[in-house]
This record gives sequence, structure tokens and C-alpha cells, in this order.
Amino acid sequence: MAEWKNGKLQLPNVTLAAMTSVKVRETIKAMQYSMRGVDFGAATLVTHRKPFFLPKEIEYQHIDKIDEINKFNYAMIYDMHRYIHTDFMLLVHYDGFVVNPESWRDEFLDYDYIGSPFPLPKDDFSYRDINGNICRVGNSVSIRSKRLLEFPSQTGIPFEADHGFFNEDGFICCKNRHLFEAAGMKYAPLEVAKYFGHEQMLPEFEGIKPFVFHKWEGTNAGYPRW
Repeated sequence: MAEWKNGKLQLPNVTLAAMTSVKVRETIKAMQYSMRGVDFGAATLVTHRKPFFLPKEIEYQHIDKIDEINKFNYAMIYDMHRYIHTDFMLLVHYDGFVVNPESWRDEFLDYDYIGSPFPLPKDDFSYRDINGNICRVGNSVSIRSKRLLEFPSQTGIPFEADHGFFNEDGFICCKNRHLFEAAGMKYAPLEVAKYFGHEQMLPEFEGIKPFVFHKWEGTNAGYPRW
């Protein structure tokens, strides 16, 4: 059972993390907002230059400038593990972060990956694993275990597109999911993930206040914007 201390959720085995070279100020604000009700084991911003306005509670870690999306995708898949020194990472962005600390559930850490649920696909290839099974949970704003972060670089999974896309969450949660699962890793089911995060609005979300969100649509529209 997660502990609360001085009104804040205690997550000592989770690092709050962000990786970006754009909207850095806004990303820092998102991290600070995430920390207002949660004490994380660490908080780290991975970027190309230390911001002079970086608060002392957030650590700067260096990466070459990420000036296009596939550099982000590659770095998240193969390099992010180097910056994380706890059992889990909570990845946030300027437009996706912790909004309801009181919605935390300890079962979120029963999995190697939990993010906002994907919608049901409207075609015959999106959100599917290698066997054609529909994958309902992904999203880059997520909790990932350290062993999941390490797995692609340790095993040499090639950086290949999935139907033309290199999205890092699709790489992990759909295209190569069978490899992670064969190594013993677990993905949260929709029934748990719907309490963790919301991105695209789904019928299953009705009446639920999520722990995190990503993108300001639907019931997410009222969350802070920087």
C-alpha cells in the first residue's frame, strides 16, 4: 500500500522523467505540477542544454539535441534506461502529466508498462501485435519498468517502422510486444489502465478521474496549460 506523508503520495521507486529539446520551460512546469502531490524517488529532465531556470528538485541529464521526432523515438527506446536508476520511470510531457495524485492505485506497479488506453482501430493494422491481436494500452505518458527500458538495447531489437511509423510506444506496445512478453514482461489491461491515464476519449472512461492525462481533449480540456 503506497504511503502518504505530509499530504503527498510517496513513490520512492519511481523516477519522474521527461526527454525533450522543445517546449522545455513548459515541460518543467508539467514536471513541477506532477510533483505537487507526489514525492518521487528522483526527477530528471533529459535535454541538450541545462536550462538556467531548472529548479533544484529536478536533475539535468544531457543528450544530444532532439530536433526531430524519430530522434526522440530512437532515444526513448534505446537510451532512456541510462538516465533511470529506480525500478520504474513515469514519463511525462508538457501536454501530459500527473493531475490527480489521489487516483493512484498500487496495482499500477504490477506491470512493466501502463499508459492511457488506445481506442479500437478503424483499420486492419493499427494498434495490433505481430499476430493481429488488438493492443488496447500504450501511450508515451506512461510508467515503465527499468527492465523494460533496458530490454531493446540489451537484445538488439532493430529500429524498424510499423506500417510506416516509428512511434516508440507502438514499437514497445504493439510491434514488438511479443518479444517483451516472451521475456516475462507484463502490460496493463484496459480494466486497470483506464484508471491510470486518459488520452483519446473512450466510453470506458465515464466517471473516472485518471492519475495522468495526455492531450487536452474531452474531459482532459480542463487540465492546466502552460
